[in-house]
Order: sequence, then structure tokens, then C-alpha cells
Amino acid sequence: MANEIMVVRLHLREADHGKRRTVMQEALKILHDQHRVQSVVVLRGIAGFDESGEIHAADLLRLNVDLPLVIEFWDTPAVVQSALTLLVDLIPAAHILCWRAEHPALGAGGGGAA
Repeated sequence: MANEIMVVRLHLREADHGKRRTVMQEALKILHDQHRVQSVVVLRGIAGFDESGEIHAADLLRLNVDLPLVIEFWDTPAVVQSALTLLVDLIPAAHILCWRAEHPALGAGGGGAA
């Protein structure tokens, strides 16, 4: 199918750190510089919790805020699979969601560089 894409959603927190930068910065660098994916958006949540059960929320009484982040991106399945091989070293597999979708405007020539 010429207009088939994969959508990926990465769940992390502001305070998650990689080797040199935050995990968000490292993931964006991979997606932009190495894989040139079609589209990326980072969403900052106002509250959330994970498997630990600890609630992370924006609160006027807290000086140190560690809010949830979601990085969502999409591209052709080949580009997404290639990017995921690097992202799994940064983000636990349980925090990565993927699904196939159709992009109605994407023709046969679409997709980023692998």
C-alpha cells in the first residue's frame, strides 16, 4: 500500500537523561539528524503516572517539576523501523507504542531518508 505509514508514540519524563542530554533531546536528534522522519511532535503533559504509581503533576507548590512527555512521530515503515533500532537503547520498550496507519496525501514517492 503506497500510503501506509507507521505512527510511534514514546512515553517519557522531563527528567529522563541519556548519555549527554535529556532523552527527549537525544530522541529528537536521532529522528531529525539521522533519520529525517516526516513529522515529529513533543507533547508536555500536565499530569501522569507510570508503572511505579508515582504521580507527576504540574503543581504550584512543587519547585522541581518532572512532567510526562510524549514524542509522537510518523513515517514509512522502513524509516520507522530503522529509527526504532536506535531509540530502544534510550527508551524502555514498554514505553514505545507503534501502529500502522494510512496517510491519505502521501503518494508513492513519500517517506524520509533511511
